Amino acid sequence: MNTLAPPFLTLGLTLLLTASPGTAQALPDGPGQQEVTSLCSACHDMRPIQQSAGYSRADWRDLIRTMIQLPPDTEGRVTAYLADQFPPNDRRTPTLVPGTVELDFQTWVVPTLGQRARDPVEAPDGSVWWVGQWLDIVGRIDPKTGDMREYPLPAGAKPHSVTPDSEGTMWYLGNRNATIGKLDPDTGEIVEFSMPEPDAKDPHTGEFDGAGRFWFTLQHSNRVGQLDPSTGAIKLVELDRPRSRPYGIKIDADGHAWVACNGGPCLYRFDGETMTQTRIDLPNQESRVRRLDIADDGIIWYVNSGAGRLGRYDPATGAIQEWPSPSGPKSHPYAIAIIDGIIWYNESGMRPDALVRFDPEDESFQSWPIPSSGVYAGILRHMRATTDGDLLIHQSATNHIMRVSVSEPAGEG
Repeated sequence: MNTLAPPFLTLGLTLLLTASPGTAQALPDGPGQQEVTSLCSACHDMRPIQQSAGYSRADWRDLIRTMIQLPPDTEGRVTAYLADQFPPNDRRTPTLVPGTVELDFQTWVVPTLGQRARDPVEAPDGSVWWVGQWLDIVGRIDPKTGDMREYPLPAGAKPHSVTPDSEGTMWYLGNRNATIGKLDPDTGEIVEFSMPEPDAKDPHTGEFDGAGRFWFTLQHSNRVGQLDPSTGAIKLVELDRPRSRPYGIKIDADGHAWVACNGGPCLYRFDGETMTQTRIDLPNQESRVRRLDIADDGIIWYVNSGAGRLGRYDPATGAIQEWPSPSGPKSHPYAIAIIDGIIWYNESGMRPDALVRFDPEDESFQSWPIPSSGVYAGILRHMRATTDGDLLIHQSATNHIMRVSVSEPAGEG
């Protein structure tokens, strides 16, 4: 089932027409080239167009309408150019693995266009929250009614993710203005906590531990932080490997934080009390790890984005094992979650962005194309489980938030 809420708010053209085309990669010559460059480069460079799966004119129109609303004559010229220069292609087609498990995708399109909705998470009351990174938004969905509310954040916050505490207060990472924000869902009131060091500039992903402390990564600042919500005090630790680019973070059953390295072949473990760091070096020097998750038995599972592999690390023995992802070394696995012992992740380098299931028991794969309004623009950057065993995913380029229900064959699961 695909339940779509219509994108009904418009992002004005004023911002879009102020771009500097000289900052973008050149598109092929042709009628409409300058107009496409000017409009699109206001929000992104030309690589998403050049590296896309290509679309028909109707599909280009549908994709554009998830980002901006254009006057009909402008939309006509833009879609004609794009369909002529970038028709459908199979350069990034994934290798989909068939199987017996069935998925059901429930889909919402968030209200404000162009926000790059991402990183959905379930709150204690069952509501689903997301961040609109490009337009300084935190949003809430009532899954029972489909009603949505968007909360404006301080200008320039550029939130990267949002996480609820045990009371249902929402905490977002101000990736651009070096803050952590505390949002009251009832009033919309926001309290900001600024980074205590000038070089700590980009809070990224956060998780609460069992003691109520908020751990978070700062990717380009090469730090991991811990916020005490009761006092507002923030502690920061710089990673001992330069340019490790700490990205995803998870907390284990003992309260220790595990961190993925997006800048090198490593994982990190941080002691829950002292924040003492321990580096785990991965054997493949091409390894770059976006995210990780922790199974009930304490095993660390990670996506090796740089090598196109799924990895397993056993903290008790130090053993490391990896499996090639079905679509190969350029598949760029990105997000990951574990539900009932099953590993879920995506292949973000493919079009369509593929959702992959891995069963450690028999080391088997199955995969599905992630729907994205009839076009494959991706991408899924973070996935998290719900209390009843569903997956929350997204397609940031098309502002889709999705809940994925899993139907196991009789006798399995």
